[in-house]
Amino acid sequence: MRPPIPPIPPRKSQYGIDPSLVRRRVAELPGITSLLAKDLFPELPDVLMPGPGGVPAVRRAAEAALAGVDMARIQPGHTVNVLASHHGFTLLGGEPYAEMLKAIKDVIQARTGCKNIRLRAGVGLRFRETEEYIRRHGLDRHFGDGKAIGIAPIDQAIPIETEIGTLYGIKKAYDADWIVHAHNSDVREVHFHRQVDRAVKPFGMSYARIETRSTYHQNLGPRAANFIARAIFDSPFVQGKFAFACFLAMSPNGIVGVDADRDLYALNDRITRSGCSLYGRMMTLFGEIDECIVALDFPCPVVYVFSAGVIYANFAGANTDLYDLELPLPAYTWYTEAFYGKAGRPLLPEIPSLNPAIKMCVHNYAWTGYPSAFFSEHIPTVIVGREQAELFDRDAQNSTYTRHARILDTTEEAMAYACRVTGTAKILIFDGAFGGINLSEPLAELLVKRAPEVSRRVDEELLPKWLRQRGIPVAA
Repeated sequence: MRPPIPPIPPRKSQYGIDPSLVRRRVAELPGITSLLAKDLFPELPDVLMPGPGGVPAVRRAAEAALAGVDMARIQPGHTVNVLASHHGFTLLGGEPYAEMLKAIKDVIQARTGCKNIRLRAGVGLRFRETEEYIRRHGLDRHFGDGKAIGIAPIDQAIPIETEIGTLYGIKKAYDADWIVHAHNSDVREVHFHRQVDRAVKPFGMSYARIETRSTYHQNLGPRAANFIARAIFDSPFVQGKFAFACFLAMSPNGIVGVDADRDLYALNDRITRSGCSLYGRMMTLFGEIDECIVALDFPCPVVYVFSAGVIYANFAGANTDLYDLELPLPAYTWYTEAFYGKAGRPLLPEIPSLNPAIKMCVHNYAWTGYPSAFFSEHIPTVIVGREQAELFDRDAQNSTYTRHARILDTTEEAMAYACRVTGTAKILIFDGAFGGINLSEPLAELLVKRAPEVSRRVDEELLPKWLRQRGIPVAA
């Protein structure tokens, strides 16, 4: 058993409590150990980060990937918008993604002579979040002259004519001669997109007006709405501006490299394979957990806290195979949560129940800005600290979150209460630990025992099925 991995530090943000109020991290408590992702799955690829190369290694990988991209269409007098998304800044502290964005700007300028290169960083429902990241990582200074800005889904729209009708993008995302799609390959909301067109998704989300992105979340639901992003990207308007894509390539154990391509669908096939193969192992292993207490301890909204590359919202559905497209609906999305009854059970037989392995959730540290009351209503929840509870009470999207939760003063008190009430000593911590998982020793023993069979099952049974369902050749 290893000592715990240092969790991601608290961050100052209008969406979270003051970092000084996060007095104890769950990983600091007695009985907590850690597992590296490669302890569980030695076949995972080697990574740039975490590692001795650090952020400079990401810079070198970005420059190498961009060297193979044709930029001849970009002329010195043109304008270029580098389009980014807020989720990239939650990966390993945000510095690697920020460095990739800086490298994109520098390489374009050096190779084409174009100097009017702007950053447009999109968000979800936390409209000012990317403005915080831009300042924190010095992107405002690097791009210069007010050229690095956050864009929100309530900003001015631009109509985009597509094969299915008029959809709406954010005008500031497209107010340049060329756009560069700068994203990442972590699976994130696989309960929504189901690893279908993952690389294309931001065109219907981070770069889209709220009316269009709400079609994805509310009107059509997961999977059915994936074609919205594809329709926008395939439109003559967007194709006339698209220069290339550059992705931070991710694995549950860290940053694998950088992938760049003018053919977004070729890149999409590559990240579909890696998302199913690499993250599919960790998510399938998490599905082997029979019981546990979940601890949220990460500077991000409730659903987006990380453990070995898996977010809490995915673990809430880990009792089902979220990669299997024969599963009609997952346990949780905004679409499916609307079909839950007062008794806490789905009204439709097609909707599975939330993961019964989660016996209790201890909310030690997580942000507002994303509707999360569904989780506290259906999973017994303990919130640490009155200040954190009051922050959620003031958030319009979470006005009932604390109504369904118990509030205790300290991390120690909350964890002791959870262990006593649930009767389990298995604890899974979502704190963004680099390269692995912080967890209790009994749970570590279970995962180590189950990992070899999970690896065999993914390679021999699940991965071939997942790839065939998505039209990806099984042979690499």
